[in-house]
Amino acid sequence: MGYDELMPLSHRGTDGLGGLGATIVDSLDTAIIMGADDVVSEASKWIEDNLMKRISEKGQVNLFETTIRVLGGLLSAYHLSGGDHPGAGDSGVPVTYKKANPERLLEVSKDLADRLLLAFTSSPTAIPLSDVILRDHTAHAAPDGLSSTSEASTLQLEFSYLSKVLGDPKYDRAAMKVLEHIHTLPKVEGLVPIYINPSSGQFSGENIRLGSRGDSYYEYLLKVWVQQEEYRDSSLKYLFEMYTEAMRGVKHLLVRKTVPNGLVFVGELPFGRNGGFSPKMDHLVCFLPGTLALGATKGITKRKALETNLLTDEDIENLQLAEDLAKTCVEMYFVTSTGLAPEIAYFHIEGDTEGGPDGGNKSSKYINDIVIKPLDRHNLLRPETVESLFVLYRITEDSKYREWGWQIFQAFEKYTKVDSGGYTSLDDVTSLPPSTRDKMETFFLGETLKYLYLLFDENNTLPLDKYVFNTEAHPLPVMRSAEQASHSV
Repeated sequence: MGYDELMPLSHRGTDGLGGLGATIVDSLDTAIIMGADDVVSEASKWIEDNLMKRISEKGQVNLFETTIRVLGGLLSAYHLSGGDHPGAGDSGVPVTYKKANPERLLEVSKDLADRLLLAFTSSPTAIPLSDVILRDHTAHAAPDGLSSTSEASTLQLEFSYLSKVLGDPKYDRAAMKVLEHIHTLPKVEGLVPIYINPSSGQFSGENIRLGSRGDSYYEYLLKVWVQQEEYRDSSLKYLFEMYTEAMRGVKHLLVRKTVPNGLVFVGELPFGRNGGFSPKMDHLVCFLPGTLALGATKGITKRKALETNLLTDEDIENLQLAEDLAKTCVEMYFVTSTGLAPEIAYFHIEGDTEGGPDGGNKSSKYINDIVIKPLDRHNLLRPETVESLFVLYRITEDSKYREWGWQIFQAFEKYTKVDSGGYTSLDDVTSLPPSTRDKMETFFLGETLKYLYLLFDENNTLPLDKYVFNTEAHPLPVMRSAEQASHSV
């Protein structure tokens, strides 16, 4: 016990994320939400007994991965265990007898965050370095000197919440300087390249996409604004403006429809706006339907937003795009032989005569719309589609999102579950039986199963107008002023 990731077929563990027990920490709040008291008790004891020591002894970790998985997991568990409020608060999650020790979780969070801050303070600009040596209190850039735009800009929810509960602004200040700096940089209709140089503070290259290295930049523009409700109309208004501009850019430059059946998808501009359009979409892009829906209603139901006349024409347009993209994301599952999505899909568009291999499910209406190339056929148990199904179900109250989620869950159960325990990634979702990879990513327990559980929850646990989920599915409370909190219903 205590490895970062499970190898379920060989019954071993591996430390691919720095050796901080990432699966345990990443899944603790999932267990709390599900009321799995024995798991909470065992995981909490391991964290209390081992994690502080590991943080002091371990070497290199990635700033982004460690922040979203470990720091985010610790802080969410701290909140859900009653660390910053009596009882269950707004979450709807009961605080059980076997709860985690919130004081210890906060202590470990502070120690880890203090070391991660070196990535910010060691950089000559507002853009943090990508890696930290925990035991040495040092940080360095990646070998090519660049940081991923998404990684550098996806740290604020966690650091801002830590500042709030500790009463120490240094964490929030460091993380928010990143977004304040990016606000000043030139963009392409709100869209940004996927690399940024911490030495110069400037973007590097012209590659624009909402998949890997780009995705959560756009997600956090909205979510940081949502989280800090007190400042939405004042000091953080610029974030929602950046998000709005970016979504307009997505619709203008990246959204296309397939032939012959008109699936809506988000492509890429690998050589910038003056280069060619690529009809490629990572599964990672399937976060976008949920983000668009959240941006449209700010977490309340569509029905309530319409009744109170809160939706603009642009909100309604974005909500429709969210539903269209969610349809495409689930068809990436249903078009394959296993009913599970590939890591990457390509789409047939007008004028494209190249064609390519299909997903294997000949009964799918969209078999000729979606191309799955041999190197892209793997499935890593990713959460983005079920995340968007959860958000869209909460907002639209349309049962089809539950039906789609149930089909995806059944496919995970059928093809990835390991009898001796755990779930395994797949090498090829287009063939039967699918070949397997001996690895269960931490996000399967931390995100995928959490979102599936919440999709079928009947109690509106963790309401979307009172909680914001970090990009690793760790729920953190929307931070209100005392006056706002007293007026909230």
